[in-house]
Amino acid sequence: MAQRNLLRKGVQWGKYLFLLAVFTGIVYWVRFSPLSVIGHSVTRGAVTSEVMGTGTLEARVQMTVSSKIAGRISAMLVDQGDEVQEGQVLLRLDDSELKQQVEIARSALAAVNASVARVEAEVVRTQAVLSQIQADHQRDRKLFASRIISASDMDKSAQALEVADADLAKSKASVMEVKKNLIVAQNTLDYHLARLGDTVIKAPLSGLIVRRDREPGDIVVPGSSIFMLISTKELWVSAWVDETEMSRLAPGQNARVIFRSEPDHPYPGKVMRLGREADRETRQFIVDVKPDFLPATWAMGQRAEVFIETAHKVDAVLLPSKAILRDKGKIGVLLEEGGRVAWRAVKIGLRGREEVEILEGLEPGQTVITISGSKEIPAGRRVKVTSHEPGR
Repeated sequence: MAQRNLLRKGVQWGKYLFLLAVFTGIVYWVRFSPLSVIGHSVTRGAVTSEVMGTGTLEARVQMTVSSKIAGRISAMLVDQGDEVQEGQVLLRLDDSELKQQVEIARSALAAVNASVARVEAEVVRTQAVLSQIQADHQRDRKLFASRIISASDMDKSAQALEVADADLAKSKASVMEVKKNLIVAQNTLDYHLARLGDTVIKAPLSGLIVRRDREPGDIVVPGSSIFMLISTKELWVSAWVDETEMSRLAPGQNARVIFRSEPDHPYPGKVMRLGREADRETRQFIVDVKPDFLPATWAMGQRAEVFIETAHKVDAVLLPSKAILRDKGKIGVLLEEGGRVAWRAVKIGLRGREEVEILEGLEPGQTVITISGSKEIPAGRRVKVTSHEPGR
């Protein structure tokens, strides 16, 4: 019995020792075995510093096409997505009532013209009568001087002359009045002709119809939107950029535009202008970047990222940005030295899209290490470079 108890205790202790050995091995493997890391070579090459902004595709010139008068749309001649030329007819309004008003105005103008002819003829008649009376008056004066006619006859001759003068003045006044009526009638006709012309709405510039807001039969009023028309001569991305980057930007700088629809296809462009007002909440301002050309399919308001080139260096010591670490406010990298991790403080310069310039602390040919994921590598930890990525 005693031997069985002793054997049982021995087996139990053997299990404990085995588990302890396994646990010790696991701890050793986790804490002391070489950790697989990725190596990155420090190289020389060109680096470009960029400022990034997010915005939308906009047109420098865009306008709302609307009607000058109220009316019902009788015909829509273009649609969304159509290219139009300046002066091209876009739509027509119902003009039946305005045509009637034009005919009425023309009839009134014709009547006034007839009145002008009549009163002008009356002026000619009264002028002839006046000339005859003036001649008679001159003859009567000579006769009165020779005492052939009496003073009473002379008074009658003078009165006839005054009446003839008054008739001529009245006729001339009638002419002036009728001519004023003629101006009013002509202006009335011109007004109704202009309103009739306003029923035909034309394109104010050459461009593209990007939005159609009305349909045939709709009633429009002055100022209400019918079409949105843009000029395609100058389309750009209006991007929001943090105000801290303002001093680094200027018109004419090279840029890359990446549309959300084509994330792997950058389009070259240039900075056209800088906004002069920052958003008081986001502290960002607008930078307009014009792409050299656009995707085959694009839309106003389309989202895009812009990367503006602010500096460029041809021969620089480069390292992938993901290898740069911060520890207690200091910037540095991890190196593999003698199979263990070593911290190396560095000084960085230009920051590129995926690379950063190293000013101090590293030389070309050295290998910096990283590990996949967010796991930290303490200094002195044993590591093993199991894969290698080029520095560029």
